[in-house]
Amino acid sequence: LYPLSPMQQGMLFHTLYEQQGGDYINQLRVDVDGLDPERFRQAWQAAIDRHDILRTGFLWQGELPAPIQVVHKRMALDFVEHDWRGQPRQQEALDTLADAERQRGFDLAAAPLLRLTLVRLDDQRYHLIYTNHHILMDGWSNSRLLGEVLQGYSGQSAGAAPGRYRDYIAWLQRQDAQLGEAFWKQQLATLDEPTRLAQAINRSAGQSVADQGYGAYQQQLDGQQTQRLSEFARQQKVTVNTLVQAAWLLLLQRYTGQDTVVFGATVSGRPAELKGVEQQIGLFINTLPVVASPRPDMAASDWLQVVQARNLALRDFEHTPLYDVQRWAGLGGEALFDNILVFENYPVSEALAQGAPAQLSFGTAANHEQTNYPLTLSVYLGQTLSFDYSYAREHFAQANIQQLAGYLEQLLMGMLASPQGSLGELWLLGATERRLIDEQRSQTPARDLAPQCVQQLIEAQAQRTPDAVALLCGDQQLSYGQLNQRANQLAHKLIERGIGPDVRVGIAVERGLDMIVGLLAVLKAGGAYVPLDPEYPQDRLHYMMQDSGIRLLLTQAPLLQRLQDGVAVPHLCLDQGQEWLAGDDRGNPAQRSNPENLAYVMYTSGSTGRPKGVDISHAALSQHAQVSRDYFKMTAEDRGLQF
Repeated sequence: LYPLSPMQQGMLFHTLYEQQGGDYINQLRVDVDGLDPERFRQAWQAAIDRHDILRTGFLWQGELPAPIQVVHKRMALDFVEHDWRGQPRQQEALDTLADAERQRGFDLAAAPLLRLTLVRLDDQRYHLIYTNHHILMDGWSNSRLLGEVLQGYSGQSAGAAPGRYRDYIAWLQRQDAQLGEAFWKQQLATLDEPTRLAQAINRSAGQSVADQGYGAYQQQLDGQQTQRLSEFARQQKVTVNTLVQAAWLLLLQRYTGQDTVVFGATVSGRPAELKGVEQQIGLFINTLPVVASPRPDMAASDWLQVVQARNLALRDFEHTPLYDVQRWAGLGGEALFDNILVFENYPVSEALAQGAPAQLSFGTAANHEQTNYPLTLSVYLGQTLSFDYSYAREHFAQANIQQLAGYLEQLLMGMLASPQGSLGELWLLGATERRLIDEQRSQTPARDLAPQCVQQLIEAQAQRTPDAVALLCGDQQLSYGQLNQRANQLAHKLIERGIGPDVRVGIAVERGLDMIVGLLAVLKAGGAYVPLDPEYPQDRLHYMMQDSGIRLLLTQAPLLQRLQDGVAVPHLCLDQGQEWLAGDDRGNPAQRSNPENLAYVMYTSGSTGRPKGVDISHAALSQHAQVSRDYFKMTAEDRGLQF
């Protein structure tokens, strides 16, 4: 009896949390000619007798303070044979059988957590369905296990087991958690929010994905491309794994718009100081965050060195539990990423081919692996570089994955073509797509949008239709003339307070006419408004007020104490009635800002991490207003409801 590794704990949790989801049920299928089923069964049984982990079950219920794994002294292999010689539609029946084996899953308390089904197809050929739970072992271990079984099948002795998995658990318990915490906090220092690829894709595509289950998509570069990328990696003194990670980070940044992005990388986790660890069978891998901030002005070759250096630094701390890393990130314990990248270094087909005795012949092996993440990208480097995308249909459509795959290939080949070029110059689109866009642009008439500021557009509208209704709120309303005059009065008051170009003014008021009047007045004074939702948590509001550097706060008396508690900012209350502005000029102030000046700062409204301010210029805002009006052909008779 001994504890679980952190990775085993994670797999146990997700298996129990989504019991019918099929997470971490791995399956290998392969045709084999010339097989002796009884010798094959005996070779597997010998491997189970030799390795503790293959006789292991897991207990977590009752009064146990924490889950434990239980190694049984003896355990019989779960081995089933079928004879389907002469049966019609064999392939369809095999697929159904394999699906049923995966859906059957495992009772984690009942070892062994692997089983074999052997189906005889004709006098010479069998089809093997090997199903196991990932909680037992990683891919490297599985490859070694298959080699050992074939060695036993051919009559060779495998010798004594190289070590016990419990020795690795003991090694984990000896590690200094404080050193790990210091390292990971430094790695996570620039991460303000999680990276949610599925959210970014669905938001940009405006789609709603309702399908269930997991889909798969495969992409393979040709031999020439693979050779060129491998040679390029050698020239840059990085691994192909680093090359793929560097491109994936760029892809995540382009999709999410975040300065700092993160994904999960699966690392081998085998400590070099543990004797014989490379030959051991067990679950040694770990999934950890790769955090980076690619800058557009950075050369591709320099970017590769940054990613390589991070990977090297991580090696001493790749045993750290992911749940600890997420806690140290300071984002409320939220999952930091929704996608992982696995660089596979255990070619199962090669292991079968190399270990097979002369009388056996294996076909191409097909692997099925499913994690709890919405997207898992498995990368295989052999004669060709191939990418296997496993994605939750609940979050991604097939078209999304195909587009991702195309963009990843484009970035990889772009870095190869121009290693000294800047990251900002790398295209996601291929030459054909770019040519089509250029052709469409050339056929679109040019638009001449006046580089005005929005307050000028509203002033012009107020002059044209002063009595037209501009604002409605409950039983209150303001005409364009009234809105313009009230905003002018407040704007003159703000100018007296020193508000001018690029000066930020916070505005925290309840929804209503005062809010719109305040926003327009800030623009007329030449300043930039920073909207502060009174419903936000107090610490979030205080952070936004301090981070944005507001010089003045527009608010209402009932909100004042909550907003200013601990944050000293001059303020004006807008709910004083109209008398306090009665003596102010109602005419339009002189134009104080130009299209390049700041119009407002909008903070992200996510519920996790620190909000991040985005600066919007007058030119961007006024062009948005004009294009929206023209594109949707809105007239004075229309009303628009937005968010």
